Amino acid sequence: MIYRAIGLMSGSSLDGLDIVFAEIHESGRKWGFDILHAECIPYTLEWQEKLKNARQLSAFDYLVLHVEYGRYLGEKVNEFIEKHALHHKVQLVASHGHTVFHAPEKRMTAQLGDGAAIAAETGLQVISDLRSLDVALGGQGAPIVPIGEALLLPGFDFYLNIGGIANLTVAGKERIAFDVCPANRVLNTLANEAGKAYDHNGAMAAGGNLKEHLLQQLNALSYYQLPAPKSLANEFGTETVLPILQQSAISTADALHTMVHHICDQIENSVQQWSEAGKEKRLLVTGGGAFNTYLLTELDKRLKALDVEIILPNETLVSGKEALIMAFIGILRWRQDENVFASVTGASRSSIGGALWSGS
Repeated sequence: MIYRAIGLMSGSSLDGLDIVFAEIHESGRKWGFDILHAECIPYTLEWQEKLKNARQLSAFDYLVLHVEYGRYLGEKVNEFIEKHALHHKVQLVASHGHTVFHAPEKRMTAQLGDGAAIAAETGLQVISDLRSLDVALGGQGAPIVPIGEALLLPGFDFYLNIGGIANLTVAGKERIAFDVCPANRVLNTLANEAGKAYDHNGAMAAGGNLKEHLLQQLNALSYYQLPAPKSLANEFGTETVLPILQQSAISTADALHTMVHHICDQIENSVQQWSEAGKEKRLLVTGGGAFNTYLLTELDKRLKALDVEIILPNETLVSGKEALIMAFIGILRWRQDENVFASVTGASRSSIGGALWSGS
């Protein structure tokens, strides 16, 4: 069976909207995929501000933005279909939306991007609100990509995605996954202060100096002592980690350098916790942070000491893995197959997550 779907992903780094059109095929309970078209559509400054400030809106204005962003997503899907001549080829659209609120301890998570608005705009079948059922079942609602890693990208011991937040999946009899620490959202915000959209190749960070006292303060934050399953809201990075660096009166280069070492410390600690001594292991790295040469070089030094080899896939998969897996999660929902692992999120059971909106 072949499914043709579009996946949409907007990460907490606010760099843009990832769109992937993929053929995902299943035969004999084995899955494969081909990414046929993929893009990252950068957000305008206006949209960056709207998404960044959504937490401060009234309930009414938040819901208005929810619909407005849904229509924006629908418009971008229509433009993508037009550009790549995909008319009558797309069976469904699966949209992650943009996370604004995430409080699994209160059994609540909220992503902007009204699925009904996307369906109305595109006339296609749309699956959205992918996390809510897992959270309602007592789970973290995150990470949700491990099912796609397991079925579409087998053969690795670890999967690391370095986006606005870095998250790690540990392969095994039962998958374990969790948010490790804030990453690109903090790095990009620091780079913005120097007038740059981001720190290209980590060049500014590479030229900075390590501030050991700040690194120790960051590494001592209580989240890092919690056991998995666990997940982070965006504000942990913007309201806890970032102020520690901003209020320290150090240069932007030093703040970036120290933050990179904090990210590497936490990834190293997480991998070491789940590594079997003396066994060579492979770690697949994706997400925007995979293009940060300085971060990857520093991380590689540390993981080699643990007998862990970093594997970078092709650039399309590095950038588009999460959007691809959103499409896959949507297909599983369409098939009424489980698409969230309880072993990952800590929910009372695995579930079939996602709301279905019929566009035609």
